[in-house]
Amino acid sequence: MTVEILNRAFDPWHHLAEYQNKGSQRAGQIGATAVFIGTMRDFNQDTSVQGMLLEHYPGMTENYLEKISREAVRRWDLMDSLIVHRVGELLPGEPIVLVAVWSAHRKAAFEASRYLMEELKSKAPFWKKEQLQEGARWVESNTPG
Repeated sequence: MTVEILNRAFDPWHHLAEYQNKGSQRAGQIGATAVFIGTMRDFNQDTSVQGMLLEHYPGMTENYLEKISREAVRRWDLMDSLIVHRVGELLPGEPIVLVAVWSAHRKAAFEASRYLMEELKSKAPFWKKEQLQEGARWVESNTPG
């Protein structure tokens, strides 16, 4: 179970491959891997978005992500989980989040992956400030799943 907060761009597929290679001794036990990658859109609330500042509260954010990771492992008997979340300045098309879970069976992997993303999007301490052509605005609520 790993949580990472990055303040730089990252390649989620490369990150995932490196992480999986570190745990290759479990390869025969894993029957399912569910992966979700979220990227920044160039629109929100019917408005064009040119960039975004994504802020977090160091320590508090990691603790919350670790808490939901432990809960997912407990509820779905996962073998492992990975959450990588970007903070700082982002541009449309750039990856923001990578969530991956490993389990013996697909149902657990799918359900745990969805749980982690929904909890992360609705409750994790992140704050978004979008850069629009006409200025900037703080995002008050996330879009529905």
